[in-house]
Amino acid sequence: MQEAAAYLGLSPRTLYVWRHRRQGPPSFRMGARGRVTYRLDALDAWIREQELADSRSNPALDPVSAVPPRRVDHSAMA
Repeated sequence: MQEAAAYLGLSPRTLYVWRHRRQGPPSFRMGARGRVTYRLDALDAWIREQELADSRSNPALDPVSAVPPRRVDHSAMA
């Protein structure tokens, strides 16, 4: 978990809390002692998901550049 936290630029405590809240990247236990493990490709995929969900890095989600919905004139429909 230490290495995964360092890779993500997080504290191990943050990663621990996220894991128990099921908010962070996918993990699993491995070995006789049940060490928590993260796959590098899963960490990279999780980082990409976070980027796509953030409006600052995904222009499609930026509310400032969004095209406002077109208003329908109901009085003309009769």
